[in-house]
Amino acid sequence: MTTTFYRHWHDVPAATWRWPNFSPAEIACRGTGKLLINEPALDKLQALRDRLGKPLIVRSAYRSPEHNRAVGGATRSKHLDGAAFDIAMSNHDPAAFETAARTVGFLGFGYYPRSGFMHIDLGPARQWGERFPVRTTAFATETPPAREALAESRTMKASGAAGVATLGAAGVEVARDVLAETQSAILPLAPYLDTLRWVLIAVALVGVAVTIYARIDDWKRGQR
Repeated sequence: MTTTFYRHWHDVPAATWRWPNFSPAEIACRGTGKLLINEPALDKLQALRDRLGKPLIVRSAYRSPEHNRAVGGATRSKHLDGAAFDIAMSNHDPAAFETAARTVGFLGFGYYPRSGFMHIDLGPARQWGERFPVRTTAFATETPPAREALAESRTMKASGAAGVATLGAAGVEVARDVLAETQSAILPLAPYLDTLRWVLIAVALVGVAVTIYARIDDWKRGQR
């Protein structure tokens, strides 16, 4: 077993630390700051992190003898050898986590569902505690971004209709003025354009009203 002891994790040379997803502070004793680097154990921890592809929140790793006594740890705890890790399950499915941990070579497993973590160590092979309850889904379903929900709401549709109608009414007004200034033969079309302009204005006003109503209704329904 390749191990190196440091009186404090601050003393670890940066050039010798080769586990990119963890820091000496995470692995050091929580009570004293002392650190025993167990290279085979850390290699497996890094392999587990790589396999899962998501962060491992280390609750406890190495424990100095005095800190182990203070927290009521077992007298022969693998934490004393730097060969055990307590990992939070807040961002992991416990069953998938255990399978991955066994695959990379961890042999000892302790289940602490009430405290929300799983103990893993290098062995011997054994397990204790009550397993975590099976989750229906590993994580909550993601909610659509607000702008996606808005695009499906009546608010967006109504405001779009109002905008198009407003632009149409403005366009008719311009066309009417152009016709009046160009060909007198086309002047008979002017009344029809005037009617069309008022129809589009009415559509725009209805769209604005629907937009206001739909915005309030969507808000109440939680769609925005």
